[in-house]
Amino acid sequence: MKLHTDRIAPNFRRTLVGAAVLAICSGSALAAESFVVKDIRVEGIQRTEAGTVFSYLPVRVGETFSDDKSVATIKALYATGIFKDVKLERDGNVLVVIVEERPAIAKVDFKGTHEFEKDMLIKALKDIGVGEAKTFDKASVDRAEQELKRQYLSRGLYGVKITTTVTPMERNRVSIDFEVDEGDVARIKQISFVGNKAFSDKQLREQIALNTGGWFSWYTKADQYSKTKLNGDIESLKSFYTDQGYIEMNVDSTQVSITPDKKDIYITINITEGAQYTVSDIKFEGEMYGREDELRQLVLLKPGKLYSGRALTATNKLITDRLGNFGFAFANVNANPELDQENRKVAFTFMVDPGKRAYVRHINISGNTTTRDEVIRREFRQFESSWYDANKIKASRDRVDRTGYFKDVTVDTPEAQGTSDQVDINLTVVERPTGNFQIGGAFSQAEKFTFNAAIQQANFAGSGNTVGLELNTSKYSRTIAFNHTNPYFTEDGVSRSYELYLRTFRPPAVNSGLYNIKQTGGRISFGVPFSETDTVFFGIGLEKSRVETDESSPAYFLQYVRDLGGPANGVGSVNAYSVPLTAAWARDSRDSAMTPTIGFMQRINLELDAIGETKYWRTVYETQWYKPLTNKITLALKGEFDYGRGFGGKRYPVFKNFYAGGIGSVRGYASSSLGVVDPRFGDTLGGASRLIMNTELQMPFPGQGQDRSLRWFGFLDGGQVYQERAKMRLSELRFSAGLGLSWISPVGPLKLSYALPLNEKFGDRLERFQFQMGTGF
Repeated sequence: MKLHTDRIAPNFRRTLVGAAVLAICSGSALAAESFVVKDIRVEGIQRTEAGTVFSYLPVRVGETFSDDKSVATIKALYATGIFKDVKLERDGNVLVVIVEERPAIAKVDFKGTHEFEKDMLIKALKDIGVGEAKTFDKASVDRAEQELKRQYLSRGLYGVKITTTVTPMERNRVSIDFEVDEGDVARIKQISFVGNKAFSDKQLREQIALNTGGWFSWYTKADQYSKTKLNGDIESLKSFYTDQGYIEMNVDSTQVSITPDKKDIYITINITEGAQYTVSDIKFEGEMYGREDELRQLVLLKPGKLYSGRALTATNKLITDRLGNFGFAFANVNANPELDQENRKVAFTFMVDPGKRAYVRHINISGNTTTRDEVIRREFRQFESSWYDANKIKASRDRVDRTGYFKDVTVDTPEAQGTSDQVDINLTVVERPTGNFQIGGAFSQAEKFTFNAAIQQANFAGSGNTVGLELNTSKYSRTIAFNHTNPYFTEDGVSRSYELYLRTFRPPAVNSGLYNIKQTGGRISFGVPFSETDTVFFGIGLEKSRVETDESSPAYFLQYVRDLGGPANGVGSVNAYSVPLTAAWARDSRDSAMTPTIGFMQRINLELDAIGETKYWRTVYETQWYKPLTNKITLALKGEFDYGRGFGGKRYPVFKNFYAGGIGSVRGYASSSLGVVDPRFGDTLGGASRLIMNTELQMPFPGQGQDRSLRWFGFLDGGQVYQERAKMRLSELRFSAGLGLSWISPVGPLKLSYALPLNEKFGDRLERFQFQMGTGF
């Protein structure tokens, strides 16, 4: 087809245009005579290619152009949305298509937007057809304006006003400007309940997320109304009532009103409570393969007790999970209630349908962009082509989470397509940065700011191996240490770790002169798993320790130098060679290494030097216990007991002393400041035994939902350090309490705490605010 520029007589043009319009408006036939199209010419296009217009035409060269083709042509071109005017003319046997293009959008801009990022708004509007290089359409702009208003209303800005200005530009383009007056945020002024008799308005308000404002409202925005939040709160109310036995409770309606100035919102929730029911009987029906007694033990609803919706839901899950342990992946359990409204009792019949026994077809892993598949697969206890086992799948998920490489680990078990007895396991992970720069520090009036740092890569190149380099430049120590751990040194899961180090250590002191401990050495150890949660470790090391003193050194260190054969006055230096043998046992059943909410961890380590010159033994016992008190609050308990002694006529080595105080032990006291102090200078000496106790109530940070990476907590700490062979008196324990914040940040775990010492003594060094990055609880 050729594009012509010839013109035709104006009178003929007007006749054909009028006929075309008449056809569109009334559907009648054109008065014009039909003709065979010899050519098609397009006029009026600026940005659009002629070929684009030809592609939409329902008529081709050589075809007869009739009334019907005329109507279809105009409709087709209008339907593209590209043109705002279309005319058809005849120049002999040439069909002339005259179009006027809609303007193109050259720019979209916003003024007065503070609640939303401008780039986010530009992207959102482009998705609905209003953006740079898009064709301008008034209807789309109107929809965009309404969408903007809707977004503001969802943020509680009910007084928002949006003015849209369309400015013509050269080359048939337009600029669109949205001027926004956001107004003030409308806040919830009152939440009322109608129909509640068993519980007060205050009790019910405590069950919902929306409120009239509080300390964290600036962050949570819980005093800003949204329909989604209200729907969630309605479900929370229903759950609360059903947990108290009100099985017939119903939220009849809700009314939301706003004041004329659009600043205050009033919410009224209408409730029908119904009667409170107790459980009268529990029955089972269906195929249970002789395990009815076993399944009955899982029922949390008890005859004679109040009905609880939460207990019913948990029971269904327990029974389904138990059947899943035997391979019944598609088990279905329904509890049918039988209400006795006269006596306010309810009986339940659990209908058990185990379905077919299933086996696992494929295990699919996704989300791991750095971590290799085999690093994840080696943690699996459920295997492909084996019977489905819910316990093994859960254990696999927990083991993957306990590696500490992932921020989130989820498991899905969909039915395999095209089968009736197979499932696929889809494990999805969200990786977290495992290479981190770890720092720690504290501030006190006496020592100002202390600092230490380390670089560690816990999942080196996605291999699952840990490689670390510690560089410490704090006031009391200088360290260069390299460590490497391979958790799967053998295919059976035997781990291997080794470390090489050079440390110069000066125990924390305030007034003393020069004394130093320099250590050079290395160690290697192997961990052998004996069960899913138990591992035994064996290791050996070689270490050279050099103790240097002068006249101003504490008497405790002078005496140790003398005992090791140094100068009679203890002033000078002495070397001690150690060959420590280590044996340890660890059990870990926590659901996560980084953010545990349930489970138990304990570890005991024995270190013995019977070959070297130092002749000592020491043991370290640590335990952690996590228990969810509610779906949001976790109780975390930690205890540590350490004990050491010298033997063969040797004293316990000063360079193996334990220290306490600071974050990680007893917060609120200066780092490593507790215990016996030197009588001359008041310096902390450490000790051969230590007792540490920590209690935390951990809660998600307001506004974070169930995200466990950011939590705040209240804590109570206690601890003390004791000298060798000294009696461990509980009366000497130091205690503190306070608040803290824990965050799995992009650069590593971060912990902040503010503590108040509860029984400090004269001479104790205090640090109320402390922080540390790169360590867990």
